This record gives sequence, C-alpha cells and structure tokens, in this order.
Amino acid sequence: MIQETPIERIPAIVATQHTYFRTHTTFDIEYRMRALRRLRDAIVRYEKELTDALYADLHKSYEEAYLTEISILLGEIDNFLKHLPRWAAPSKKKTPLKLFPARSAILTEPLGVSLIIAPWNYPVQLLLNPLIGAIAAGCTAVLKPSPYVPHVAEVLERLINTTFDEEYVAVVQGHRDTNTALLRERYDVIFFTGSPALGRVVMRAAAESLTPIILELGGKSPAIVDRTADVALAAKRIAWGKTLNAGQTCIAPDYLLLHRDVKREFVAAYREALIKLHGDDARLSEHYVRMVSDRAFERVASYLKEGEAIVGGATNASERYIEPTLLDGVKPDAAILREEIFGPVLPIVEYDNIDDAIGYILDREKPLALYVFAEEDVARRVIGHTSSGGACVNDVIMHIANEHLPFGGVGNSGMGRYHGRDSLYSFSHRRSVLTTATWIDLPFRYMPYKLFRLVKRLL
Repeated sequence: MIQETPIERIPAIVATQHTYFRTHTTFDIEYRMRALRRLRDAIVRYEKELTDALYADLHKSYEEAYLTEISILLGEIDNFLKHLPRWAAPSKKKTPLKLFPARSAILTEPLGVSLIIAPWNYPVQLLLNPLIGAIAAGCTAVLKPSPYVPHVAEVLERLINTTFDEEYVAVVQGHRDTNTALLRERYDVIFFTGSPALGRVVMRAAAESLTPIILELGGKSPAIVDRTADVALAAKRIAWGKTLNAGQTCIAPDYLLLHRDVKREFVAAYREALIKLHGDDARLSEHYVRMVSDRAFERVASYLKEGEAIVGGATNASERYIEPTLLDGVKPDAAILREEIFGPVLPIVEYDNIDDAIGYILDREKPLALYVFAEEDVARRVIGHTSSGGACVNDVIMHIANEHLPFGGVGNSGMGRYHGRDSLYSFSHRRSVLTTATWIDLPFRYMPYKLFRLVKRLL
C-alpha cells in the first residue's frame, strides 16, 4: 500500500525542483530525449506490475489495461522521439519591410516546474501522458497519483523513483489534504484531470499566482443515434464505449439521444452487442471492470431507480458490480441526466427531429466528447451546430487513440489540450523574438519623425 508523503516535505520538494530547473539542464534536447527513453524503458519494465495493479484496483484485464493505458503511453513517447527535435526547434517567421533590418522567430521554451494531478479511472495513462509532455518541453514535474487506486499508485511511485531523481520528477502521495498542500506551492504550470467541481478548486488556487493551467474535466457526453444511422453498428460501438472500464471514462457516452423511429431496433441490437462483448452474464467476464469504490458503486446504483432498466440492471454490492444497463423512462430533471454518470448505466432520451437533439445539447454545458451516428449530411449538421472538446462520427472514444489529434475540453469540460505537439506547447511558452541588426539604424522611427509621409505609406 502507498506511504503518504509527509505534508511538511512538500515545500522542499517543490523548492528543489525550482532550483534544478534554474540550472538549465532540462533545456537540452538530448537530455529530454534520454529522459523519454528512460521513461519508455521503465514502462516496459514495469508493464506486468502495472497491469497486475490495475486488475487489483479495478478488475481491469491485461488486454484492456494494455490497450487503454500502456499502448497509448508507448505510442506517445515514440511520437515525441521521432519529432521532438523538429517540434522544439526555433520557428522562423516572416519579418515585414517596415522592421528592416530585423529577423523574427518563435522559441519554444519550458515553462518550469509543473504539477500533474491524475484521477483514478485511467491512473497510469493520465499521470504519465502529461509527464511525457512535461519532459519533452524541458520542465520538471511533481506527480500526484490518485489514492483511490493504491496498488497502482505504489507501482507508479517505484517506477518514477527508480527512473528519475526527485529534483527532476517527484511523486507525492496522499489524499485531499495533500492536494491542498500541493496547491499552496508556486508552480509554473498545473495539469489537472478530474471532475469539473475539483477543476474549479484547482483554478482558484492557480489564480492566486496567475499560474497557467490545463484542465481535463468531464461532463455529460452525448451519443446521438439518428434514424439514418447504421443502427446495429451504432449499438455495438456504443456498447463497447459504455462498458470500457465499466463506463468510468471521462469520454464515455453519458446519455443516448435516440431517434424514436429506431428505438426498438437499437435496444435489441444493444442487448445483442453486450452478449457478444461480455457473454450472457457480464459479472463472469474477465474483461468487465468493477466500480472503483463502494461509494462509486452506491452512487451509480442509485441511478437505476430513476427509470426502467430495459436492458441489464443487476447489481452486486459485495463485488461493486453493476451490469451494463439501458435505462428508459427517465424524467427530464432526474439526477442521471444532470450528473456525470461515470458508470455502465446509459439513459435514453428520445427525439423526433435532429434539431431537437441539437437543441437538447445546446441547452447544457459543453461536453468533453460528442458522438453522432448518422448519414454524413446529418452528422455534419450536428457537428456544425454544437460545441464539444472532441467528437466522433459513427464511432466513440477512438479520437483519443490518435496521437496526432489534440485532446482537451471546452467550457465546463476543460481548457487547454494535449497529445503530441500540443503536449509540448501545453508545458511551454511560445516566445516571440525579434533580432535587429546593428550595421544600419534607419532614422524613420525616431522623433521628430522626419519623412513621416513616406513612413506612413510603408506601414
């Protein structure tokens, strides 16, 4: 089990990293590349321990752990190892004639000491993926794993401590009082993944020192199934996305906007898809994850009372098991339609016209993801008339698997984005630099502005 970091140690850890950053050691591109290679080697070396810990904490199978955690990290590192020297190089920019004789460039420089706070649902990926960006940018990092997955947190601490010195990358363990102590310190950038409510806490703390932040939050991500959709395929992909990690995914389909004409067909296809994914009894499936805690189980199970379970609905408190469920007849003001579910229960909201579905989305906070299953012209209308952090047409979840696409929220679902080059920029300052030659000093800009009419024509 994890050993909590004494709160009195936190100021010293952060101060040591500030001191180390000021040595400029991390500015060197080769240093960053070596650090990324060390991290990659460590992830491979600890793969079994990490996947075993994920099973112990979440009942996450090796296959799901590798696909949703390990493989994404390795792909991200490989992308940086291939492109970082070019991405981080100074970018030359055009200089207008009025600034002759000068040249212009943008320098990508590290912000400094970063704080990365990770959640429990994808505890490996969502801690180490931002770290990859911090290392690539030349920052140092203080890492805060989630205490709700103690086996994973303990392995992550050993992985980091055997790979990096604490002055460069440090792990701090603890609960909310530890978070409070961490947020009292001064950083150069904060990266937080979690709920909108906790995101506001982080943002208030960062505001005290005007520290830049990246907030990767959640919200209610809709899945639209229009009458023009391939209904069977939509049901299959939504069932997969909703039961991946037992729905404990920030971009899981959170509610279903279902065209009334295809409801019967969709429900039958969803039931069939679940059987193909998890067997006749998902409780016996080796690939079906459990709720992370008793509290999470009780919260998600309580939603089952807010409608009729037309697919699934079974629970087992001793195992923290909730069967994949389609919930019908939910009242518009029900908690399940107001709160982020973070579980395998999917409420149905019927609609008759695609503009009604669009209006329903627009009446709510901007989601982290939006999924639309429809013919191209209908999908284009939905995407063009709504806003979300990311979106998929005729798919769910998979946009996060493309390391060439940035990932992030908008409005209530977050700010800032990462993955690939965007991770580099999230932990960097893009510094504009103008260098003017000294071999000539044109007089036009100086008072008393001689030849102003000529200068005015050049501007």
